[in-house]
Amino acid sequence: MTAHPIELHTRSVTVTDRTAGRLRLFNLVMGVLHLASGSAMVALSNDFSLPISTFALNGPPGTPLSQGVTNAVVDIPLAAGTSSFLFLSAFFHFLIASPWGFGRYVGELSRGRNRFRWVEYSLSSTLMILLICLVFGITDLAALIGLGIANVAMILFGWLMEMGNNGLMHTRGEAPERGERAWWAPFWFGCVAGIGPWLAVIGYLIVNVAIEGGEGPPGFVYGILITIFLFFNSFAINQWLQYRQIGRWRDYLTGERTYIVLSLIAKSALAWQIFANVLIDA
Repeated sequence: MTAHPIELHTRSVTVTDRTAGRLRLFNLVMGVLHLASGSAMVALSNDFSLPISTFALNGPPGTPLSQGVTNAVVDIPLAAGTSSFLFLSAFFHFLIASPWGFGRYVGELSRGRNRFRWVEYSLSSTLMILLICLVFGITDLAALIGLGIANVAMILFGWLMEMGNNGLMHTRGEAPERGERAWWAPFWFGCVAGIGPWLAVIGYLIVNVAIEGGEGPPGFVYGILITIFLFFNSFAINQWLQYRQIGRWRDYLTGERTYIVLSLIAKSALAWQIFANVLIDA
């Protein structure tokens, strides 16, 4: 039997002044790195863009698809897309380190949670997954909306997992009370929601390349897919390690630092892989 969610305002993590100061500096440094990376990308960019479209049947339901017309809705400059989630991350790091945000951030950590993280991820990781979909040719407006909402749902389940289990998290050296167990339903529901965009991309590849014999994307795009898929999964692994109370992850702040590092690596890897292989060569 799994335990019921724990009181959402339980203070269970001790954040000393020294630790808080280091985390503030860590967030400032990460904010500067994200800002510098995004700014460099804008400075070096060109006008390469990817389209978002809709499809009209030009007839009643059941009309052959061959009679339909694809309508362009908007072109998304790829440099703006890749730099936007870097700028978003920079903004939230600076917000956390600001006089307004820092006290709230420490208060969140002391309760074994960080709602700043989940708000930022719901925006930045959704932009990342939509950009991946566009690169692989999923350009339909309705499909992109649905895939984006699925990704947001995944992030919100991660938020719920943390909020519902915050009393389990402790500072290094402090063991949880005997018999405490995590409430895992939000984690597994998040995994179900999060797999949707990846299944869409893989399904597109299978149909267009393996079945229809299409040319498919260039080889580097497959490398991007594998790299970012692994990074996306690493966030889930980090949370799994936290609530399984494995090794150093018994300390909630270990998971917090890992989230910050993974965020920088994953976003930089996606942004610069696409930039170097698509924008410069376009």
